[in-house]
Amino acid sequence: MNIRITIGILLLTACHTAPTFTPQKALDYCTRQAAATAAQLPGYDSLPRSIATNGTRWKLVDYKDWTSGFWPGVLWYVYEYTKDTAWKNKADTYSRTLTPLAYNKAYDHDIGFQLYCSMGNGYRLTHDTSYRRILLAAADTLATLFNPKAGTILSWPRNVQQLGGHNTIIDNMINLELLFWAGKNGSPHCYDIAVQHATTTMHNHFRPDHTCYHVVVYDTLTGQVLRRQTHQGYADNSVWARGQSWAIYGYTLCYRETHQPQFLTFAQQVADAYLQRLGEELIPYWDFDDAAIPQAPRDASAAAVTASALLELSTQVTDKVKSKHYYDKAVAMLAELSTPRWQSSGYNTALLQHSTGHKPNGSEIDAAIIYADYYYIEGLLRLQKLQKGNPIF
Repeated sequence: MNIRITIGILLLTACHTAPTFTPQKALDYCTRQAAATAAQLPGYDSLPRSIATNGTRWKLVDYKDWTSGFWPGVLWYVYEYTKDTAWKNKADTYSRTLTPLAYNKAYDHDIGFQLYCSMGNGYRLTHDTSYRRILLAAADTLATLFNPKAGTILSWPRNVQQLGGHNTIIDNMINLELLFWAGKNGSPHCYDIAVQHATTTMHNHFRPDHTCYHVVVYDTLTGQVLRRQTHQGYADNSVWARGQSWAIYGYTLCYRETHQPQFLTFAQQVADAYLQRLGEELIPYWDFDDAAIPQAPRDASAAAVTASALLELSTQVTDKVKSKHYYDKAVAMLAELSTPRWQSSGYNTALLQHSTGHKPNGSEIDAAIIYADYYYIEGLLRLQKLQKGNPIF
């Protein structure tokens, strides 16, 4: 055998067998990268969203952008890991720039992403009552988008006329966490809305194989389903990877908050559909059905969301074999994301590279994106807690 091939095989084998991944090592890396990002930012009203391929500087947005809550959320997770009050102070200041979202008319459906990822983590870690007041107001604002005829929360309220009905996207499953929290903290109607949204989505948003559509459009007056389509996936009948990830995460949190067995069963079904399509891979292509595969871009953000969700799901299922399957897959995904192929160190100050935002729109393709970072560090913290024998929450 050629000596260079032999050496290559040995190196490859070493890479696969060496126990180099630990959540602590990866969290230390996240802390260093977050510090570098913080040093770049011009002020607390400038929030990082993405870094283009081969870029070094963050695209900055204001509090109205749907991604605005992820950077404060990353800061809260760094604080949770380090216990350093300097991070707490940064997280608090960035979080409070989002306050107007709670009291203004709902401009978008992503108030849960914006405020629960930021102030929700802040309240969990500090019990600051001012966060509680803002979160309750935010939940009431989000609840105004609920259409009882359709049984779901309206997505993209500013585009209702353009989209021709009451449209709901699978991403909205994550925004339910804010409503569930509010339901247990003084606003029971929010809990009921969250359960109805999850139940309606479960019935209308999925194919028989438990893969999901991106968008379902309902008749605003009757609630009847008008059509099922995509905006961010490859085709209306394709499986957009991050959409399936949102579903796994969303129904896992629904079971956590309600303990309704239907949600636990469904969370496993949508997770199994994702893992079956993923096969032996760890990081999915941006859409499982893109005709350009294997030249199609990957999506690290979908992997990060899925890994974090699977860790929680592994604690919910009673079947030990299936629990271990979900746990092992999540660890393997996080370990892969923690390799030089996916980490951004040496390229820019993000945590991860190679995510895909909105490929059909030509936006944020093969980029570093802040929500990938958020769910990556969340997954690492969850893994560290489980390895120490502690609960995730």
